[in-house]
Amino acid sequence: MDPSTSHCRELASPGIFQPVLSVLIIFGILFSYLPQHVRIISRRSSFGISPYFVLLGVTSGTSAFANILVFPKTSQHVSCCHEISGIACFAGLLGVFQMGMQWLCFFSILLLFVIYFPRATSPTDPVSSVSTSNGPTYRTALAITAICLFHALATVIISIAFALRQPTALQSWANFLGVLAAILASIQYFPQIYTTFRLRCVGSLSIPMMCIQTPGSLIWAASLAAREGAKGWSIWGVLVVTACLQGTLLVMAIYFEYFGPNSKRKEAHRADGDGTPPNGAASERPETPAREPMSADRPSEETPLLQSQ
Repeated sequence: MDPSTSHCRELASPGIFQPVLSVLIIFGILFSYLPQHVRIISRRSSFGISPYFVLLGVTSGTSAFANILVFPKTSQHVSCCHEISGIACFAGLLGVFQMGMQWLCFFSILLLFVIYFPRATSPTDPVSSVSTSNGPTYRTALAITAICLFHALATVIISIAFALRQPTALQSWANFLGVLAAILASIQYFPQIYTTFRLRCVGSLSIPMMCIQTPGSLIWAASLAAREGAKGWSIWGVLVVTACLQGTLLVMAIYFEYFGPNSKRKEAHRADGDGTPPNGAASERPETPAREPMSADRPSEETPLLQSQ
């Protein structure tokens, strides 16, 4: 029996549970990133988001997306689309759509990060000027965007070259992209963890996004592992690593947002208790000048209009 024919027969009967779960994961990926997009747009600032976190996230997503595109099993799925129904073909390519959705959503964060980069103020302190800050500048954000675009273009060119010149090497190239994506994802959250720890605040980083993505990445990894098997470890392994590191960042963000020294709860308590506005606004309020003591020679409201000489 032809292996490709047997593979297509298996693909022709995808069942119900796996396709439905894969479609829900696609919508889950989209909705998990929407809180981050909305937070940056509503605040009109990307303050608190590390540019190196964005750089590593985009390059990791590009590598993971290219990994599943050049994976030999994906090409088998595509070739089977001529023999099976359109619904079965769509179900077989849901893993590709998932990776593509993740890459598109994180690339949108890169665009919003550059558009709303805090240029007038320091990216590490919203009340300090850029000239007095040692943090990343707008030029750094533009350089990171250029690096992400160059990395994506180079990945596409190399993948096409392997597909045309050495198709037998696509498995090794896919594994390399998977390992690269796992390495980038492993160090992706360290710059953001450091930035959040140094600022002692969340900034424009979205806690709801991480609350959805941390358990969602584990579910997604399990879905891909069931679809691709143990040989596809380079595809779903990166999601397991990402979920663990993102969980660490989530715990830190929740602490600084609700329990830390600059948390919303303590700021509200200070404002309600002693009338001091949060974030040190009381230090900017002009003090009322003290009333000078009355002198015997200076007239007051009790001084008669006509005084005897």
